[in-house]
Amino acid sequence: MPMRVVAYAPPNVTALSLGIVNEIFNRPDRHFAICTDHPGALRTDLGMNLPIDHGLDTFKAADLILCLPGTTNPTEEAQNALKEAHHRGTLIAAHCIGVFLPAAAGLLDGLEATTHWRFADQLAQRHPEVRVKPESLYIDQGQIVTGAGAAAGIDLCLHLLRREYGSAAANAIARDLVTPPHREGGQRQFVTAPVPGDGDDARLTGVIAWARDNLAERISVEELAAIALMSPRSFARRFKAATGATPHAWLLAQRLNLAEELLETTELPVEEVARRVGYGSAAVLREQFVLRRGVPPRDYRRAFHRNGEAPAPS
Repeated sequence: MPMRVVAYAPPNVTALSLGIVNEIFNRPDRHFAICTDHPGALRTDLGMNLPIDHGLDTFKAADLILCLPGTTNPTEEAQNALKEAHHRGTLIAAHCIGVFLPAAAGLLDGLEATTHWRFADQLAQRHPEVRVKPESLYIDQGQIVTGAGAAAGIDLCLHLLRREYGSAAANAIARDLVTPPHREGGQRQFVTAPVPGDGDDARLTGVIAWARDNLAERISVEELAAIALMSPRSFARRFKAATGATPHAWLLAQRLNLAEELLETTELPVEEVARRVGYGSAAVLREQFVLRRGVPPRDYRRAFHRNGEAPAPS
């Protein structure tokens, strides 16, 4: 059954968030609707009035509810409707100040959550039961997923697609959006020191492209640094400033991303998939895959292969 996605838009909803969720979730293979507290004209942060046809009763049929940013003071009606949906087992996601809605509803008590770094202190002070992690891009707590601000909403939505439909589906939309297909949720929201604006930028871009094309090989930080014409120490520092991850963590993520896509879109044996992503054996791939996905590669293939059906939302 197609996934039923409902985006909740509060007063003063950000037009950026509306554009993000519409572009990613308004697709032929899933039902998508935008709702607000009361159907009618809804004013956005840009001062435009949008006609919204659906109210909070739309939550009742949703598999996924997206809480969009607009206010840090959500209505009691929205809180109650969200609590009822959570009780029914609906998957809930929120980013930026949209996180204040599930927090106010008590759904984040005792859980880790993130939001836009500018509002992290306010969220922590208003809801001390929430374990606020302002450094994260997004945090997946199972039934509730929270994300940081602005463009991090794209990362959150692509993560949800990857989780529910697999890497191939998320990667296809990322290509349409011309955005990185996957950034780890633990990656920092922002870098305090700017990336140097010199020739090193071009060299890092070239190294990243080369590494993606050679994931089947054993790649060391020393080798990457040599290609970038840097010392290993300088390379590691500049690489993390540019990507938010260490070279080792970035390579691990790239190998597993490629493994997921190969499992979904090809009939290659798991042993061949392991070889193509740079692991010496299927056992090593299985170990890393279980750590990341919680299931072995063969089970992942059964769930997400292009000839099969996507599983129901978690």
